[in-house]
Amino acid sequence: MNDLNDREEILSVILESDRRYAREAYVFVLGVIDVVLSELKEKRHISGLELLEGLRMQAMRQFGPMAKQVFNEWGLIDTSDIGHVVFNLVEEKMLEKTDDDNMDDFTGVFDFKKVFEEDYFGGG
Repeated sequence: MNDLNDREEILSVILESDRRYAREAYVFVLGVIDVVLSELKEKRHISGLELLEGLRMQAMRQFGPMAKQVFNEWGLIDTSDIGHVVFNLVEEKMLEKTDDDNMDDFTGVFDFKKVFEEDYFGGG
């Protein structure tokens, strides 16, 4: 079995146990992690804040002013939902965490409406 099949199998397990988020949410978060890691000068663990900033930037590039709507369709309502996605991936060993990583890293970091709509259109 190749890595893509492994990933799809693990995502299927996650989606069976936690139906809050769409498969696309997990794929997007994993893609953002790859982008953030590729932009680092040296390979290292990234923090929740670094991941969220990368996610914000990638969402704006990929979805523009539709980012909030796309995320909402995937079940992502706020930054804590990103944390739940990340920790589901950690639980299934697709990602690693340090002792310092926790859900609080993802709670209330930014407001989707503000960063994806108001700031995009210059209203904030």
